[in-house]
Amino acid sequence: MIELTDVRKAFGNNHVLRGVNLTIESGTSMVIIGGSGTGKSVALKCILGLISPDSGTITLDGKDVTTGDRDAFLARFGMLFQGGALFDSLPVWQNVAFRLLRGSLARPKDEAREIAIEKLRRVGLKPDVADKFPAELSGGMQKRVGLARAIAAEPEIIFFDEPTTGLDPIMSGVINELIREIVVEMGATAMTITHDMTSVRAIADNIAMLHDGVIKWTGPVGQMDNSGDPYLDQFIHGRAEGPIEAVR
Repeated sequence: MIELTDVRKAFGNNHVLRGVNLTIESGTSMVIIGGSGTGKSVALKCILGLISPDSGTITLDGKDVTTGDRDAFLARFGMLFQGGALFDSLPVWQNVAFRLLRGSLARPKDEAREIAIEKLRRVGLKPDVADKFPAELSGGMQKRVGLARAIAAEPEIIFFDEPTTGLDPIMSGVINELIREIVVEMGATAMTITHDMTSVRAIADNIAMLHDGVIKWTGPVGQMDNSGDPYLDQFIHGRAEGPIEAVR
């Protein structure tokens, strides 16, 4: 469904992506791992068209992502942001239904609210949460609201940016289970960025190791522990010694 071919992106003298090649099959869950600053978020932003690559191609269903109707393109995506990115001034239900109240996906207000409450229920939140404000919720509840918003418009493709950051191990496990269940239920194509190896094992069909601007290894999650790749091996076991230099 998504294919990156020799994608390169630099910011001044900082060459972040140095020729990324990656294929994400329809209906699968791809997790991209790698250290901070290796270009994971830049790759995601390039796919969404928030950043334009300097060279290379990115296609969705074989079509260049830089061409065609921009609104129709973005309508195919859902996104769970790292920090939640909820609007403080809007009640929860309006956060969840944000997309359903605007643009080409706009629904009547009552219908949008009903959909929002149903999506909140799907992520384990009761209807009374709908009229609260984000500041009244715990971090775990805010993350669930973000997940409800990501699926509110029934997207074909969902991106998850560090979905368990800042959560305790139990809530991280809950979020991982929800992500896996929802992706399978919806038949969606998923792309996740994370450092959390527990998340990787819980939600990935395939993984890709991004380091120094290129994909060092990609394959099924079941082959991860015996990949034979020194970069992947060092990263998943958290070793200080290896080809990846630790910043001291």
